[in-house]
Amino acid sequence: MTGDTRYPTGETAPSLAAAVDAPRQTLQTPNAGRLCYYSDTRAEGRPLVLIHSVNAAPSTREMRPLFDHYAARRPVYAVDLPGFGCSERGDLPYSPALYAETINHFLTEVVAQPADVVAFSLSAEFAARAVLADGELFHSLGLISPTGFGARTPPSGPATDRILRVLRLPLLGDGLYRLLTTRLSIRHFLGLAFTGDAPAALVDYAYATSHRPGAKYAPFRFLSMKLFTPAAFDELYAALSLPVLVLYDRDPNISFERLDELAERPNWRLQRIAPTRGLPHWERGAETFAALDRFWATPADGAD
Repeated sequence: MTGDTRYPTGETAPSLAAAVDAPRQTLQTPNAGRLCYYSDTRAEGRPLVLIHSVNAAPSTREMRPLFDHYAARRPVYAVDLPGFGCSERGDLPYSPALYAETINHFLTEVVAQPADVVAFSLSAEFAARAVLADGELFHSLGLISPTGFGARTPPSGPATDRILRVLRLPLLGDGLYRLLTTRLSIRHFLGLAFTGDAPAALVDYAYATSHRPGAKYAPFRFLSMKLFTPAAFDELYAALSLPVLVLYDRDPNISFERLDELAERPNWRLQRIAPTRGLPHWERGAETFAALDRFWATPADGAD
C-alpha cells in the first residue's frame, strides 16, 4: 500500500499515511475488494484483533491507543473495514452481512487461530454477527461503546432505501458529505466524544481519510441506517455464548438502556469507564487496559 491513488478524474491523491506504527498489508476479500490491515506479530501469545467504528471518517487510527499498548505484549492486528481507511472504497452494497463476512475472512486467512477481538461502536454489531456465523474463529469479544443496546429501534427496509436515494443525489449527497467532513465538522463531532478536546492528530487523520477517492460510499450507507441491525439486541447480542466484555459510560450518539438485561449472564461482563463519552481507550487508557486484561485473564466470571 504505497504510492498514489487515482481519482475518477485522473487526478492523483497522495498515499494515506499509516494509521499506526506497524507494517501495512492487504488481503483480497471475496466481495469487498482489497482489505488493508496492520499487524505487529513480534510478541507471542493469543492474537488480538482491533476493529474501528463506522461514521463519516473512521479508520484504524481510532484504535491506536490499544494497538500501541498491546503491540509489545502479544500479536496485534487492526483492520481498515471495507470502504474506509486504506481499504478499497468502491461503490458497493455495504451491509452488516458484508462486514461480518469480511471480518471472518480476515480471521481465517490472516490470523488463523482463535483471537480476542475488540470492536468499537457500530462494528460491535458486525463482530457479533461474525461470531454467530463462525464462533470458532473467536476466543472472546470486547465491545467498546457498542451500538444496539438502546431502547429505540433504528429504521429499516423502505425507509432506509428512501434515505439512501436522497443521499445519492449528486448535489445534495455530495454537498452533505463535504459539510460533514470539513475540519470544523470533524473537530466538532469528535469533540462530542471526548470529555476534553479531541486530539489534533486524530482530527487530522480523520480529515485525511475522509477525503480519499470513493470515501463517500460507505458513509452514505451508514447515514441511511443500512449498516444497523434493527433487532441487534435480540438477534445478535442475546445469542452470544462466548465471553463478552462491554466497556461503556456515556455517548453522545447512542444509549445503553438494555445493557443491564445481560448483566446476570455468566459470559457477559459490563465495565463502566468514567468519565468518558465514547472513547475510553483514548481518555482512560490505563483503566481500559486494566479492564481488558482482567477480562482476558478470567473471561467467563460474569458481569462486574
